[in-house]
Amino acid sequence: MGDGKRYNIPAPQSRNGSKNQKQLNRSSLAFGPSSLVKEMTNQYSILFKQEQAHDDAIWSVAWGTNKKENSETVVTGSLDDLVKVWKWRDERLDLQWSLEGHQLGVVSVDISHTLPIAASSSLDAHIRLWDLENGKQIKSIDAGPVDAWTLAFSPDSQYLATGTHVGKVNIFGVESGKKEYSLDTRGKFILSIAYSPDGKYLASGAIDGIINIFDIATGKLLHTLEGHAMPIRSLTFSPDSQLLVTASDDGYIKIYDVQHANLAGTLSGHASWVLNVAFCPDDTHFVSSSSDKSVKVWDVGTRTCVHTFFDHQDQVWGVKYNGNGSKIVSVGDDQEIHIYDCPI
Repeated sequence: MGDGKRYNIPAPQSRNGSKNQKQLNRSSLAFGPSSLVKEMTNQYSILFKQEQAHDDAIWSVAWGTNKKENSETVVTGSLDDLVKVWKWRDERLDLQWSLEGHQLGVVSVDISHTLPIAASSSLDAHIRLWDLENGKQIKSIDAGPVDAWTLAFSPDSQYLATGTHVGKVNIFGVESGKKEYSLDTRGKFILSIAYSPDGKYLASGAIDGIINIFDIATGKLLHTLEGHAMPIRSLTFSPDSQLLVTASDDGYIKIYDVQHANLAGTLSGHASWVLNVAFCPDDTHFVSSSSDKSVKVWDVGTRTCVHTFFDHQDQVWGVKYNGNGSKIVSVGDDQEIHIYDCPI
């Protein structure tokens, strides 16, 4: 897996050590800084590449819709310390804002479901809220050392959940910027968190492969799942909140029935760590990305892979669908953003 082992344990990465790799990536680019890559097909296809999107690895991505402007926004977070806001229009990405403020690499980003704001968390232990309409910072929250490895907006956008290195999920008020309460897994370093779309559940995934599901209304720990033996890099609920999909360094993707905490499926296909998973809004598919440099689309009903993209040159850290499920965005260590077309 080449230099992939440097990410086996989450830790700040030295940008100086990756200069040679950057030069290699830049010298081997087959396209210009951005390229429209249309394939004349109604099937899955790569539609657009934004190369050199950041000056270092891109570890996180979010895709949101501005209903007022009828536009789509992609937010990326990179180890170059920057958060970038892109507009997706006319089948291309245009850089709208390059947001400075973090002192170390950005490891997680999310976009509010109801407000024109984004959130980012960094190795500098701060969470920052950004106004997507003017590119200004709204507030900075000191989350505590290594206590904001991952973050997610609640469905109503009133809260931000972050995973901590001591096994707690901290819940911050978006308006107040203060920690409101914590959910204690009594476990280890939390690498991934996800709210269920119906707002009832919050799931966390830890470095030891343990998954915990909380009842948000009561704060009660409902289920502890032990299906993986290695770190849980990502979690995603189905749009109907009935299923939870998990991605792990063990190379497997697992599907759980949330209500009964039953394992509903185990999927294999990636050749290395599975770094991210995201559900399609249509409830029938989800997408995964891996350190094997691929992006895979899976059919939930048949539990099979229906398409694989091999367009990245390095491990792929983030994937997301757009609002109607017609597009997928992916980002990775190659500093590129890819947009894929999906049949709907």
